[in-house]
Amino acid sequence: DNQIRFVKSALWYHGYGRPQLYRLPSDGSAGSRELLLTFSWLLHRLGLLEQLLARNRVKTGDETSVCTCEDDPPNSQKGMTEIAPEYGLEDRVDVRYLQWLNGRLRLQWRSLHAQHQEQCKLLHKIHLFTSGSHTDQILGHFSVTETDLVRQPENYKQLLQLLESETMQLEAFLEWKQLEPVYWHWMETVLDNTVEEGNTCESWDAHVEKSGLPKATSGCPWADDLTGQIDRLSRDLMTLRDRLHELVTHRKAAWCEKVKAGEEELQKEGFFAAARKIQESVELKLRDLTYLCAPKSHKAHGAYRLVFRSKQPASRTGSGRPASREPVSAVGATEVIRELQMRGASLERELKQLQEECRQRLGEIAEGLNGVICVSP
Repeated sequence: DNQIRFVKSALWYHGYGRPQLYRLPSDGSAGSRELLLTFSWLLHRLGLLEQLLARNRVKTGDETSVCTCEDDPPNSQKGMTEIAPEYGLEDRVDVRYLQWLNGRLRLQWRSLHAQHQEQCKLLHKIHLFTSGSHTDQILGHFSVTETDLVRQPENYKQLLQLLESETMQLEAFLEWKQLEPVYWHWMETVLDNTVEEGNTCESWDAHVEKSGLPKATSGCPWADDLTGQIDRLSRDLMTLRDRLHELVTHRKAAWCEKVKAGEEELQKEGFFAAARKIQESVELKLRDLTYLCAPKSHKAHGAYRLVFRSKQPASRTGSGRPASREPVSAVGATEVIRELQMRGASLERELKQLQEECRQRLGEIAEGLNGVICVSP
């Protein structure tokens, strides 16, 4: 049950919007075709096989992940609230428990950061001590895997097995790419059958509602009671709809009056002065984003191999041959650090602005409370 709930939550997070999957029982007794459609959606939407190949790739060099792209909102946040899984949402969660989880997450994050710093120090020592020993002049030093093979040559058999396994996976992926059109044609037929069965079920339900329900209610007291409850619920919904319509009309009229009052106030203070204030605020916001308009070759994203570069650039290597040029896809650490610092400063300013807005909002709420004194921390 926990695995099935986790799978449903993960699919909802990634934006899978088919409600039939979330209605499946938690014991796994039904839903094989829905799982097949979901798996096909993952293949098409997320590039599942490509991600698995990238994760299982044998890394012979020291790599690190770099991403200077702008963060996009996840697709699951757009129009997915109506199909959110119902399990676990109705239970109240204590705020103290959330605070404890937040503190634990911060502690683990700091521990991970400290371990990452220690790993960087050890990599720096290995790259520095093996500088000039590699046959590739672009690298010039050994990686951790290559250093381990130099120290323990018998480990090459294990590395060779891993490379052979990766080769078999790549061959299987190439075979899949050749047969992929057949698979998607099959999935189109499965989806068409699902739609036809769904239409048949809907038409059968409509027929039962039109013809079978009156006959059943004529002799069953529980059916009559249920029909009465449905009628009362329908009347309540109609009344609620009328009230909501009146409320929306009232709010719209109040908003129009507020807009008119704002326009009159702007005319009193001067339209140009208000426009100047707005322009100054917009310029202040855009000042932090000017670096985005600067011409850049590309946005770094993905895994990059760590290459040691001394502070003093040498024209020749230890072997006497001229050093090769930098690769085209090389990314300097100083550039990435500068990019992340600018983004961090921009996020901090945005956080302060949101905190100030929340503080003002809380102040407005506190003013409406009688007999309550709020002291800021």
